[in-house]
Amino acid sequence: MDIGIIGAGNIGGTLTRRFRALGHNVHVANAHGPVSLAALAAETGAHASTVAEAARAHDLIVLSIPEKSVPLLPAGLFEAAPGDVVIVDTGNYYPQRDGRIASIEGGTTESRWVSNQIGRSVIKAFNTIYAEHLLNAGTIAGSAGRIALPVAGDGPDAKVIVCGVIDAMGFDTVDAGLLDDSWRQQPGTPAYGADLDVVGLRQALAEAKRERAPEWSAPALR
Repeated sequence: MDIGIIGAGNIGGTLTRRFRALGHNVHVANAHGPVSLAALAAETGAHASTVAEAARAHDLIVLSIPEKSVPLLPAGLFEAAPGDVVIVDTGNYYPQRDGRIASIEGGTTESRWVSNQIGRSVIKAFNTIYAEHLLNAGTIAGSAGRIALPVAGDGPDAKVIVCGVIDAMGFDTVDAGLLDDSWRQQPGTPAYGADLDVVGLRQALAEAKRERAPEWSAPALR
């Protein structure tokens, strides 16, 4: 697959390593430019690219940046991307880092907000697992206790592609519903950071509560 990754932090960098280990062609980019990614490129064989170059990937684009940085992406960034490219959002809203985002505080799911910002449909995935576990905890299909990851989004075909990629990385998947259902996998829910198998993850998603816990919320503006 031809994959673009925008963001080379904990999850973006880990996905770069995992995708390259599976033989995919990867263009990785961040806000600091290709020179800052020279070590990651040398380690993995990925292409150190500009954000615009990563956004032109033919098969899969991963957006793995803080929520506060999403509005700072170049206008029309994904206009050159193929219409059927799958865009995955791995992000989470952390008010202590991102500041107060009124739409999310008002009930818009994090990835719906991202989709609205970039003007493209996205699939929510890779947001519930720690980077170290994503790198090292994959196992073969059928293994007892194999970690399952939730995948939410409005495009059935896109979800199938993402689930296939996740399986190849060593993890099961659970269809977490439409993008507006992805609040069930946001920070503070039972699925977040829990490393559950399929049965446990389904139960965790079902038990999630819509209300955002105080520790995951920003205070209202006065």
